[in-house]
Amino acid sequence: MKRGNDPTVGAVVLAAGLSTRMGRPKMLLPWGDEPIIRRVCREVIASGVYCTVVVTGAESEAVIQAVADLPVSAVFNPAYAEGEMLSSLQVGLQALEGMADACLVVLGDQPQIEHEVVKRILRAYFEGLGAIIAPSYRMQRGHPVLIDRQFWPELLGLPPGSAPRDVIRAHSDAIYHLVVDTPLVLGDLDTPEDYRRARRQPPN
Repeated sequence: MKRGNDPTVGAVVLAAGLSTRMGRPKMLLPWGDEPIIRRVCREVIASGVYCTVVVTGAESEAVIQAVADLPVSAVFNPAYAEGEMLSSLQVGLQALEGMADACLVVLGDQPQIEHEVVKRILRAYFEGLGAIIAPSYRMQRGHPVLIDRQFWPELLGLPPGSAPRDVIRAHSDAIYHLVVDTPLVLGDLDTPEDYRRARRQPPN
């Protein structure tokens, strides 16, 4: 959906986790007739982002195989076993260096992501409403979150044990909360019950 001189937005799909609480690789669980990670990537691509990077770790080869025919690139997080989202985001940002003006941070275990919501996030950024754009449902911030490249050095400089939200909170004046009418921006899948509950909901 890039228009004219709009800045470019690259997506970083975080898919390196150990799935400890799920008990099996959640990125590879079925969602309809495809694995969750493939569903997430297809929705992100459909939103019109400039490029998509999938950060892998646990089950890397299987994750790559699941998205092999999609227009995405994959990068491996060697620190994935530490279980921190930050290290995966840092790997993704490094992969986007020189390619994008902003990063859309996407959870690889959010199969109910809607490309229309992502389009609204991109549009809000293109219209200059904020340097950080986050969807909000009933006053709760969800995902995916868009972060302008001006904040990337801070994210890349965070030490282990930190979280991306530390930078977001430090720049609350730069955040535009995009109000949405779907609770799906709040949901990711951590446990078997999360997965069962999500699959019982009507498909979007």
